[in-house]
Amino acid sequence: MAGSKINDILLFLMVVETSSFAGGGKTLGLSRSAAGKAVARLEDHYGARLLNRTTRSLSLTEEGRALYERGLTLRTALEATDEAMSGKPGVPQGTLRITAPDAIGRRLLLPVVPAFLKQWPKVQIEISFSDRVDNLVDEGFDLAIRVGLTSPPDGLIARTLLTDEPVLCAAPTFFQDRSRPQRVEQLDLYDTLEFASRGERQGWRLQEADGTWVRVQGRGRLRLESGEALRDAALAGMGIAILPRLMIEVDLAERRLERVLPDINIAHVPIVALYPHRRLLEPRVRRFIDHLVESL
Repeated sequence: MAGSKINDILLFLMVVETSSFAGGGKTLGLSRSAAGKAVARLEDHYGARLLNRTTRSLSLTEEGRALYERGLTLRTALEATDEAMSGKPGVPQGTLRITAPDAIGRRLLLPVVPAFLKQWPKVQIEISFSDRVDNLVDEGFDLAIRVGLTSPPDGLIARTLLTDEPVLCAAPTFFQDRSRPQRVEQLDLYDTLEFASRGERQGWRLQEADGTWVRVQGRGRLRLESGEALRDAALAGMGIAILPRLMIEVDLAERRLERVLPDINIAHVPIVALYPHRRLLEPRVRRFIDHLVESL
């Protein structure tokens, strides 16, 4: 009984990851009917509906999500056993779900995804580009890219991918009818563009040439929750912003943006990969993190 239940759970995982009974069955060389019966057996055994079915889609119920998460652990354990016994690394497969900030995520992830998908044809990738900070586990993500995270939440592991140097900058057009600031304290007289998450304003802390740290208020007349929107506002000459160098390197080189107070320092910001603390990390997650580090 236990062996057949394990097979049903593995088949259930593939149905979820392909979003269809036919696709899940085909992945394991079985028919659509066999996949449907496997899920029905699990629902009978656990006394709960696992999938909401419509003519066009499948979606997980709360009980289905719980079984899916535990099923991933089961599959990873089986793969790890094969790996240990055969001496071969686990083969990445299934759907890798990633959440990342919009602007930074696009620049980091999109260039490296094609090579990973080509190397591992059994993997599918879903990416949510959003500056909203999702709950990694509750939202069902395998991996998150975070900017400026120094202490990971309980149950999560952070691996630094690279360290970025933020830049205080503005468009040349912003200074067409005003002088450029010469000292940090003068920034309080200028319109500043600020990142605000869920209504919380993030202040600026800058280090002057003599090593003194100064907190800047500025006239924060425009606050945005999107890094890309913040860059667009700066390019439009709407104010002075602090933006990741990774995001604006081309804009600086082509003089669409210029550095403001170039002698001041801004604390460097780590860009990290955040993932659940699991003794057995799924091969698709582990391999993608390694791929990211090597590529960057």
